[in-house]
Amino acid sequence: MARTVLDRSDVVLALAGVFRKRGFEGGSLSFIQQETGVGRGSLYHFFPEGKTDMARAVLDQVSDWFEEKIFEPLRTATDPERAIADMSREVAEYFISRERVCLFAAMTLGEEQETFAASVKTYFTDWVAALAGVLRAAGLSSQESADRALDAVAAIQGGLILARAYGDDQTFLGIVERTEKSLLAPIR
Repeated sequence: MARTVLDRSDVVLALAGVFRKRGFEGGSLSFIQQETGVGRGSLYHFFPEGKTDMARAVLDQVSDWFEEKIFEPLRTATDPERAIADMSREVAEYFISRERVCLFAAMTLGEEQETFAASVKTYFTDWVAALAGVLRAAGLSSQESADRALDAVAAIQGGLILARAYGDDQTFLGIVERTEKSLLAPIR
């Protein structure tokens, strides 16, 4: 039975759950209606371009969260060690609470990956750049900062995959903790 939705943001949150569970390709319109409880008419009212529009809205919501909670705090940090600790905590909480799924990474897996390529690239490059900036502020060279930032984001993303495969939050939390320590480790 379709439910009445008062707000587009409610639908976006429900859609995020569907895309986390099924990915873009596996989230048929019928399944989306069933899982969200939102009727076809309401879905097309909020998302005139259909499922692609829905996925874009979800990615925009995730992007906004990361901009507010991760990227901007890294860019404006005055205490690099605290900023990296905060990033690690926020990232761990975010991904654990969202079934250990990165929606940006999930959007690169299907036939529609080109549709979302620019958004996915921007998400990852923004994260690496913000993290590299705080590492430069901590006194690392530009190259060392860029390398550590890229490695850290790759470790976190890989940690999500392993944690899902193992069905274990502790795997992910351990990887985030070790990544945090390695970010500010002295240059070898």
